[in-house]
Amino acid sequence: MDDDHDPNAPLPTSVGENIGTISEFYARHEQRVSTTQRIVEKVALFLGSPSYVAANILFIVFWTVGNLMAPDMGWDQVDEPPFFWLQGFVSLNAFIISTTVLIRQNRMSVLADHHAHLDLQVNLLTEEKTSKIIEMLEALRRDLPGVRQQEDPEAEELAKPADPEQVLDAIEREHDEPYGEAGNRSRERQADTD
Repeated sequence: MDDDHDPNAPLPTSVGENIGTISEFYARHEQRVSTTQRIVEKVALFLGSPSYVAANILFIVFWTVGNLMAPDMGWDQVDEPPFFWLQGFVSLNAFIISTTVLIRQNRMSVLADHHAHLDLQVNLLTEEKTSKIIEMLEALRRDLPGVRQQEDPEAEELAKPADPEQVLDAIEREHDEPYGEAGNRSRERQADTD
């Protein structure tokens, strides 16, 4: 990399526009989030923090040690071994953590679906553009008088745009069947034995 890279240099216009589009997308997504969802997500972020894990571990240690040493200190033992109250607290804690994490993950899943759809759209458009560029280069190569004329089957194949429906059909045939080709062979063998 260049050592004289200027971090304050202006970005190309297209990059700035893309960053603006992405920022607007996230802003729109955040505007749709309900107050309840925001509260649950803040709780989930807190519950997933290292300090919360450390606090839980300390609580469990102090609860266990305190209840084990209570008779020696002359105190009433609140929770005798095997610590049913502690098990209840830990179970409730696990329920709250898993529920808040699932709620947050559901929203993140929707956002990830939007990203995947955008990626798919951009990839399809890029594939079309690339095919068109190859087609135009091949036409230019054929029209230039100084260029030796030769057949290039690979370039001709790449110049043809892929049919997304045909590609999706092939993917579904291969991946939606149990275990792909292995599943097909297994079913064929089973049909032969029946």
